Amino acid sequence: MQWPTHEVTNQVPELTDYNLFSTDIALGDGVRRRGADWNGEKLQMLGARLGTKEVLHLGDLANRHPPALETHDRFGRRIDSVEFHPAWHALLASLRREALHALPWMEARGGAHVARAAGYFLHSQVEAGSLCPTTMTFASIPVLQKEPGLFAELGPKLLSTVHDPRDLPLEQKTSILIGMGMTEKQGGSDVRTNATTARALNGEGRGAAYALTGHKWFFSAPMCDAHLVLARTDGGLSCFFVPRWRPDGSKNAVLVQRLKDKLGNRSNSSSEVEFQDAWGIMVGEEGRGIPTIIEMANHTRLDCVIGSAGLMRQAFVQAAHHARHRSAFGRHLAEQPLMRNVLSDLALESEAATLLMLRLAQAFESPQDPLERAWRRIITPAAKFWISKRALEFTGECMEVWGGNGYVETGPMARLYREAPVNSIWEGSGNVMCLDVLRAVERETEGFLLLLDQLAGTASGHAGLQGLIDGLRRDLATPPEQREMLARRFAQKLVLAAQACLMLQASPSPIAEAFIASRIDAESGRVYGTLSAAALQQDILKRAWPA
Repeated sequence: MQWPTHEVTNQVPELTDYNLFSTDIALGDGVRRRGADWNGEKLQMLGARLGTKEVLHLGDLANRHPPALETHDRFGRRIDSVEFHPAWHALLASLRREALHALPWMEARGGAHVARAAGYFLHSQVEAGSLCPTTMTFASIPVLQKEPGLFAELGPKLLSTVHDPRDLPLEQKTSILIGMGMTEKQGGSDVRTNATTARALNGEGRGAAYALTGHKWFFSAPMCDAHLVLARTDGGLSCFFVPRWRPDGSKNAVLVQRLKDKLGNRSNSSSEVEFQDAWGIMVGEEGRGIPTIIEMANHTRLDCVIGSAGLMRQAFVQAAHHARHRSAFGRHLAEQPLMRNVLSDLALESEAATLLMLRLAQAFESPQDPLERAWRRIITPAAKFWISKRALEFTGECMEVWGGNGYVETGPMARLYREAPVNSIWEGSGNVMCLDVLRAVERETEGFLLLLDQLAGTASGHAGLQGLIDGLRRDLATPPEQREMLARRFAQKLVLAAQACLMLQASPSPIAEAFIASRIDAESGRVYGTLSAAALQQDILKRAWPA
């Protein structure tokens, strides 16, 4: 027998059936400002669809039912197959349908990178694991386009907007996904230590076939139809296109040893593999494997910024929704001064991250412009470092708004928190990113000075911000032996200066001023909820979450 022991009250309704795009004022304004308004109607429709209860549930299902490896079929034949929940394929189909794997290569018009970034940002709020094969496919296209013979065969399948989950040879697929394989046990980020070898089969150099022997310790998304892989030849470390199936129709010798048991990103399969004379084609020049694949990495780094900004946005929306409905000590949380301070501070952080990711996406549209190249080449790794780091703190703070309810897996906050660290680690940890910022500044000092001039023009009249930018100029004279030690300080200052200037350009003036004052004022510290302008907080929150 059961009888009621209490009445269930003061529980927050689930946030569903809202439009992720129309409720995000900063995103909508940014899309228009950055020349992607031609895609506004599609983004409105996408935002409405992603906010439905059914689609949000897909993200939960894909993570509650992680992929499973089957190395052999029931007859004992080696198949190296990874099985996914149907929700995973539904999410990949959605990403593909919106062309978020290839939009700038399909739409030769201004704002295409921005339009794609906005859609990717929206999808990241629903489920992050499915973004992994999407970003790698997106980043592989400009690399493969430089191989005319290979791209003639792959191009239509790469640009297709239909998801094809079948495990078949390339020529039988309607669409394909591309993954990456770089790191090995002994090296990690230092891919120069890679020991996997490639033996020429019929000719040598670009476009020739090789047999690869070795391993990869992190092989992202093993069910992708092909991977770009680093291996060593007599000419040095080179890049290879390695499909799951050989041209003769047999399964390629890429043996999946096991799937990684990861903290987060659980819907996506990451693996350890061994190559036993796996068939591959050299891509790019022999011995130039790292520069070849770095072009791919530059695009995936941008997607790490976008994905982290998306996690921050969703965590904030969940926190704000909760605070408006949950009562404590006789008032809704959102009505209490200290909670308003925390939420307002989080809103500023989220808006600044959104503006930065859109600005970086725009920079990818003008590869020859020196200033845009500086944004792309110098700010992107700095932003990946900073935004990914801030996402960790940010999602933790939003979880705290929910209290104990946020710490359990029945709601979305725990998953958002577990997803946050991966972008800091994948495609280069924080130290790797900051050192890359220094290298980029040293190699492209003229572009960096153009960037500082642009920021200084926007910062005119703001003594604290101007001082931050002047400090970046002085940092150029830092002795080389000190430069590396100070790389994180330099990257942090650079990103804060860029975000502050973007806020001045795009946000209401009082809100931009609140961001600048709080991020440059040393008294504010690192924790959220230390804003000094209480009168502004209602306006900040109304802009951030008008729903």
